[in-house]
Amino acid sequence: MSPLVFKVAAQPEEFEQIHRLNYKTFVEEIPQHHANSEGRLVDKFHDENTYFIALDDNHVVGMICARDKRPFSLDQKLVDLDSFLPAHHSICEFRLLAVSQDYRVPRVFQGLVRSMANYCDSKGYDLAIMTGTTRQLKLYRHLGFEPFGPLVGEEQARFQPMYMTLAAYSELRSRTRMLED
Repeated sequence: MSPLVFKVAAQPEEFEQIHRLNYKTFVEEIPQHHANSEGRLVDKFHDENTYFIALDDNHVVGMICARDKRPFSLDQKLVDLDSFLPAHHSICEFRLLAVSQDYRVPRVFQGLVRSMANYCDSKGYDLAIMTGTTRQLKLYRHLGFEPFGPLVGEEQARFQPMYMTLAAYSELRSRTRMLED
């Protein structure tokens, strides 16, 4: 692996690679969406997402995105989402965490999380929500997310609603700063 670059996606070729990684992850690996002949999946909130990517020699090898406009995708899966959440002032939803199989190592996840943490800090969010695949609950808890509510999704693609508070976010920032030193 060469040195990785973590950044906000901005180039057309980065977005095309995002759509292909999205397909590979959420159609082929986690059967959440139907297959198509193009081998690409454009998220329904694509135009509202801010994508954070990990690049290895200009190849997108990891991604996660944030969105702060309601209704969130989780609003559409849970009735009265707000009744499950702790008090907050500003909320965003993390979505589409995907990493190419050959790059599922701590530094990729840490870099994506660090990029997301810096963004959240700059936007003043004090709560983040997401649905995490039940296959990776240990990872999400390690990152500081707390599960809430019932599982959502279809039998072959189950997801746990989760949130991260400002306190957990601050702890995560401290841990990622230590990793940088």
